[in-house]
Amino acid sequence: MHDSASAVTDAERTALAVADGPPALRFPYDAAVLVDEPLRTERLVLRPLEASDAADVFEYQRLADVIRYLPWPERDREQAYAHTAKRSAGRVLEADGDFVVLAMVRPGERSVGDEGSRGTSVGRVIGDVMVRVSNAQHAQLEVGWVVHPDFQRRGYASEAAGALVDFAFSMLNPHRVQAFLDARNEASAALCERLGMRREATLLEEEFNDGEWQDTAVYGILRREWAAARA
Repeated sequence: MHDSASAVTDAERTALAVADGPPALRFPYDAAVLVDEPLRTERLVLRPLEASDAADVFEYQRLADVIRYLPWPERDREQAYAHTAKRSAGRVLEADGDFVVLAMVRPGERSVGDEGSRGTSVGRVIGDVMVRVSNAQHAQLEVGWVVHPDFQRRGYASEAAGALVDFAFSMLNPHRVQAFLDARNEASAALCERLGMRREATLLEEEFNDGEWQDTAVYGILRREWAAARA
């Protein structure tokens, strides 16, 4: 049983949900348009990840401090390059499980690769952000991010993730955007909160990684909440 205050809150929530209308994702979406017209922030260019970015990506994918909080196993260079090629192949969003990865390019920062492995945009890939279709029927998208430790604590993750969430809501029109984190990842949890997301659940011992059971934290934000914050 709810008290009167809770009942009012529940009623208001129901009314707002009805006002949001039914699911209306703008699918299919082809991220190829972002090759020529990438997302831009104050200091970054966000464009589709390319297989030729592998040298830069390997610089953070190989680090234990980075993969500790990601469902990535340790990979040697050859395996890591193949993984980047696989991630770069995701370009169209339409069905559950579809994903697009955007490289976080720092213009003016020299790539660790040679001219043949720098991609089409001049600059270094210092991390990447991802949007994945969680549930197309109910208009739910998932976002995620990873940044090289050398570029952490400098606001780059906030810039990129904020631009990604804005892009998701404004261009793809989901009802809900969510993030799933290793519950120990305090930095990403803080970033979710800066993005206006709420911690909605902790899934106990949800995954077995690195020889141990790990908890997953679930964060989410609704379209109307994002719109109100931007207003």
